[in-house]
Amino acid sequence: MANSIPLEDTTADIIGKAMRGLNKSAAEVARISGISEAEVSALRDGHFDATAARAVAPALGLGGEALVLLGGGQWIPQPVHIDGLACFNTPFHDMTVNSYLVFDRQAGKAVAFDTGADCSEMLAFLKREGLALQLILITHSHADHILDLPRLRETTDAVAYTSRLEPVDGAVPFAAGQSFACGSLQINSLSTWGHSKGGISYTVGGLEKPLAIVGDAIFAGSMGGGSVSYADALRTNREELLSLAGETILCPGHGPLTTVAEESAHNPFFAVGK
Repeated sequence: MANSIPLEDTTADIIGKAMRGLNKSAAEVARISGISEAEVSALRDGHFDATAARAVAPALGLGGEALVLLGGGQWIPQPVHIDGLACFNTPFHDMTVNSYLVFDRQAGKAVAFDTGADCSEMLAFLKREGLALQLILITHSHADHILDLPRLRETTDAVAYTSRLEPVDGAVPFAAGQSFACGSLQINSLSTWGHSKGGISYTVGGLEKPLAIVGDAIFAGSMGGGSVSYADALRTNREELLSLAGETILCPGHGPLTTVAEESAHNPFFAVGK
C-alpha cells in the first residue's frame, strides 16, 4: 500500500534540489547562512545536523522546522485510506514509482494514472475487481511513469491522454484544463509544470474525499526538483495544488500518499516560516 512506501527524499536531497534550483554554491549558502562551507557540504552530502539545517533553510527558501523534523525522522504523513483508489508501486532501476487506479465500483469502470514500470498488478486488480479500464491519464512523459503504456493500452483498449507539451506514442495530446469523466468520477486537469515541460496533475471528485494525482510535481515532504524550471515548479504547486482543500489526498509519483494539509504544514519547500 502507498502509505508503507518510504519518503522519496532525505534532507540531503531537499537541500541539493534547492541549491541546484536556486543555482547557489555551498560557498554562497555558507556566506548567507553564517556557517562554514564544510557544514553546508556535509548537509548536502547526507550528514544531518539540526543546527546547520536551521541555519541554511532561510538561504534556500526552505522551512527550517519542517527540515529539522524530516531530518530527525519525526514526521511522516498520516496513513490514508479511501475506497475507490488503488496504488501500485513498481521498481525502476534503483527506485520505485507509483501508478494509480481510481474507480467507480458500482459502475464497474476505472481510470489509470500512469503505468509505472510494470502494469501487471494493475491488470490483475482490474480483473479481480471486475473493472473495465476506460481511460489512461499520463502525468508526464518520463520513462519510469509510462514504461508499460503499450501493454496497458493493448490489453484494455483504453484511450490514453497526455499533455500536448509532452507527446507520447499512442496517447492523445490535450491541453491542461480539459475535463474527463469515468462513471460517477469527475476529473479535471491542472498544469503543474516545472519538473517536466508539460507536467499535469488531475483532481478527482466523486469519492468520499477529493483526490489529486500529482505525478512528480510534489512528494510527501519534498517535490520533483524543478529540472525544467524550479521557480515554476514551486509556483504551480502553490497555485494549483496547495490551494486545494486541506483534506485533498495527494497521490504522488514516488513515496507515500499525503494530503494538502500535511504538505502545507510539513513540506520544507512550502512550510516556510512555520
